Amino acid sequence: MTTYDADGITLEKVRDYVWEIPQEGDMNVPARVLASEELLDEISEDKTLQQLKNATHLPGLHKYAVCMPDGHQGYGFPVGGVAGIDTEEGCISPGAIGYDINCGVRMMTTNLTYDDLRGREEELVDALFANVPSGLGGGGVYEGSMDDVEAILDRGMEWALEEGFAVPEDLEHCEDEGVRHDSDPSKVSKKAKDRGKNQVGSLGSGNHFLEVQRVTDVYREDVAAEFGLAEDQVVVLIHCGSRGLGHQVCTDYLREIEQAHSGLLSELPDKELAAAPAGSQLAEDYYGAMCAAINFAWVNRQLIMHRTREVFEKVFDRSWQDMEMDLLYDVAHNIGKKEVHEVGVDPEGRRAGDGDAVDSEEREVYVHRKGATRAFPAGREEVPPAYRDVGQPILLPGSMGAGSYVLRGGERSLTETFGSTAHGAGRLMSRTQAKQEFWGGDVQDDLREGEQIYVKAQSGATVAEEAPGVYKDVDEVVRVSDALGIGDRVARTFPVCNIKG
Repeated sequence: MTTYDADGITLEKVRDYVWEIPQEGDMNVPARVLASEELLDEISEDKTLQQLKNATHLPGLHKYAVCMPDGHQGYGFPVGGVAGIDTEEGCISPGAIGYDINCGVRMMTTNLTYDDLRGREEELVDALFANVPSGLGGGGVYEGSMDDVEAILDRGMEWALEEGFAVPEDLEHCEDEGVRHDSDPSKVSKKAKDRGKNQVGSLGSGNHFLEVQRVTDVYREDVAAEFGLAEDQVVVLIHCGSRGLGHQVCTDYLREIEQAHSGLLSELPDKELAAAPAGSQLAEDYYGAMCAAINFAWVNRQLIMHRTREVFEKVFDRSWQDMEMDLLYDVAHNIGKKEVHEVGVDPEGRRAGDGDAVDSEEREVYVHRKGATRAFPAGREEVPPAYRDVGQPILLPGSMGAGSYVLRGGERSLTETFGSTAHGAGRLMSRTQAKQEFWGGDVQDDLREGEQIYVKAQSGATVAEEAPGVYKDVDEVVRVSDALGIGDRVARTFPVCNIKG
């Protein structure tokens, strides 16, 4: 198959797992989808391809807009979308970053084995559910003053360290060491701060979770050893973001940008792609506010991890240090970052990443990753020193009935995807459809009886919305990522206990 037709959009096969929507009309660059034919069949079932094509109309795009193997329809810009947009001649688009700013995931390793947990799953899942706040609305591990919120927005994980919620090694194993120094708390509205004030250290709802897992497979033993992973080991995965604060930041700036830059908006095929031109006051203000929300999300996950350590101490009657409950890594899924990348096109139209003949240059770009994970290979200075020789850890969750994966940044990620890969399995059906197809109690019973997975949630509807059948095949997503060289398989994990909002 050399072409793929989907509802009026034709994709041309560039090579295995790389499909391109050619540049035409007002498109500023082509669009690319990284997928097997099986995944492409699923991606084409909603508006993902049209949204990706629409995104190529944003000014200042370099190379191409890219959709990861787990892509699905989002708000304006597809989930699983990545774009590198020039910081001088382009723009920044809140919708191409997402409402849940720095929704992300972190993994904590332990020296416990699966046998240490057997027979204690119910006790552990009940204790975690009772002690880690989840669900809609307020309530968090920590409720401080507005001064605390300001400090969190400004200093991120540095605040957590100062307050005794973190140890130095936690910062050393977090993307950007857990703080974006470009943050500007003054650009975050009072309404956003009020929403975040009592949500510090809370999972929220939807697809966010805390999951105790066991390592089932190791694919690259040398890299796994550097990551501190071994078969049968117990690990903990935490997935959440910036809660109501980040959502409000996105909402506030989308409205302001729509009004202040209506001229640019009128040139875009979808108003949900509303963008502030690079260098404009709103672009600077949004970037400062977004970085502040990023800091908030890192602290949110850190406090959940701190509470999880305390729960394990009570259940297993040992200190978390004795159990070696160390942070492996924390990586963002919804984020915009200023990064320097090679861009360019040669006279024959090939783009950086397609061949050696490309006349490329380095440019600073806003890398928009919406439902996509940074995936830097070995040697890139942004990778923490502990992992710089092997590549950045990538944490890629599956559904609560399937495995999750730990990968490392692949050698081709910088040329193919602005240093990015997939962020999870990717949804197959909407939450509304999921609740029509599944009954939460049945899902819980099936997981417990069939797979020995213990799930606890605030409501049956939440379980139904996140049933395993709602998601794409995470094994296939990871296989494609590995084959493309953008994210290399290191290890696979499987759920033991899961709590959700």
